[in-house]
Amino acid sequence: MFELLKKLCDLPGVSGSESAVRDFIRSAAKPYAAEMWEDSIGNLFVKKCGKARREDTLMVCAHMDEVGLIIREITEDGYLKFASVGGVDHRILLGKRVMVGKKQIPGVIGSRAVHLIGAKERENVPREEDLYIDIGTTKRLQAERKISLGDVANFEPNYRAFGQGLICSKAIDDRIGCAVMLKLLQEEIAYDTWFVFTVQEEVGLRGATTAAYAMKPDRALVLEGTTAADLPGVEGARRVCAVDGGAVIGLMDGRTIYDKGMFATLRTLAEENNIPWQTKQMIAGGTDAGAIQQSRTGVRCANIAAPVRYLHGPTSVTSISACEACLALARLYVNQEGEVK
Repeated sequence: MFELLKKLCDLPGVSGSESAVRDFIRSAAKPYAAEMWEDSIGNLFVKKCGKARREDTLMVCAHMDEVGLIIREITEDGYLKFASVGGVDHRILLGKRVMVGKKQIPGVIGSRAVHLIGAKERENVPREEDLYIDIGTTKRLQAERKISLGDVANFEPNYRAFGQGLICSKAIDDRIGCAVMLKLLQEEIAYDTWFVFTVQEEVGLRGATTAAYAMKPDRALVLEGTTAADLPGVEGARRVCAVDGGAVIGLMDGRTIYDKGMFATLRTLAEENNIPWQTKQMIAGGTDAGAIQQSRTGVRCANIAAPVRYLHGPTSVTSISACEACLALARLYVNQEGEVK
């Protein structure tokens, strides 16, 4: 799975520009798909046949997109002004390397030099409008030969294993969910299942909204990356979850109260099969379930997530063991017909 995860994380896929990720997934899933199609917004639907048909329709989903930047202006001296796509943390942008547009032009995020600002201004987080991307050009025309308004910028690919069983990379949220789904597609499964790779989750769950309307699922299992704050000086519930605590089974977040029966099933499967698990200790964030749950007459939803430090930053961190726990738990759930009693 981790070879898949590296390839997925290294691809550019800012919300609304997921084509490179979708093309890779389509190619990887094709040998195992009984049916595959794409809707007008860019969601990719893959049906995997099992040994039997389910009594109901289960949709397993993960989003392909990542947070990033969109170019809104090219200055006379060749710098790129931008706006955020999704919830980007501006505190950590200065000096970060990005890749811009389909040609993946390298750039560096800059601001006014430190010696040109006052002591009071140094204490504040730079405003988005004060930041720019430097691609090494000195005139607007030079930049326009490489970049167009509306191009998006993703953080530079930087996947690597490090430390005691950890992984760092851009876009772990939610390429880990995509990697788990691709791994399950490669395996024999017990029941027919739809795997849906959604778009534009980071800008309002837009792909999930149309996907759920098209699929009409009875149940949905959403695979995600979620905030871990097991950091120095953070205590109690503010830690949310921990990267070494196993798979995160969702109870509730900012958009969804997860189905209690599905939660109980995931908990039982984890405990009976010695899969480490945890739940979030703060009610925050959201997943594609926020849109899926409210589709048509309602959809029962559950969530399995990998705990990820520094979510939505240029380099986020998770653990190999937590990712393995997510895969093991998702595999067990997909391969059973109904809920554990």
